[in-house]
Amino acid sequence: MKITRRDGLRMAGAAALAATIPAYARADAHATTHEVEMLNKAADSNDRNVFGPPVLRIQVGDTVKFVPTDRGHNSVVNEDMMPEGGDTWDGRINEEVEVTFTTPGTYGYYCTPHRATGMVGLILVGEIDMEQFEAAKETRKRGRARQRYDEYFAMAEDMLAEENA
Repeated sequence: MKITRRDGLRMAGAAALAATIPAYARADAHATTHEVEMLNKAADSNDRNVFGPPVLRIQVGDTVKFVPTDRGHNSVVNEDMMPEGGDTWDGRINEEVEVTFTTPGTYGYYCTPHRATGMVGLILVGEIDMEQFEAAKETRKRGRARQRYDEYFAMAEDMLAEENA
């Protein structure tokens, strides 16, 4: 069987197209879904009204599913504690919410009815801009949320230091 120049070009084009498909498939195949539980009480302590885990390290393209394990909670992004152009969400009470993160940075979030009692959390996405991290860390916080955010930012700093060691 004789292969013409036109047939050769068609095969080369098909091979080039086939080579690009796995690259796109790989990007989606590596995306992970992480679960954060909304809890009345932490399993490992007496802390009340918490997210578990309270600090999460993920990659761009990953999804976080906030699960209302206990009733009376939601998850809302703290717009003062997120990167410019970042991914936002505003979950309803007792409803699961999923967020796929496409913008790297530090995201603070909270439960609307339990924010003052310290039901807050942090998500670190992809390459962290330390200037934005510090700005999120320095935002004004009230009540028990201030103490918990301080703890969680310390945990986040330890995570980042461990990655860079």
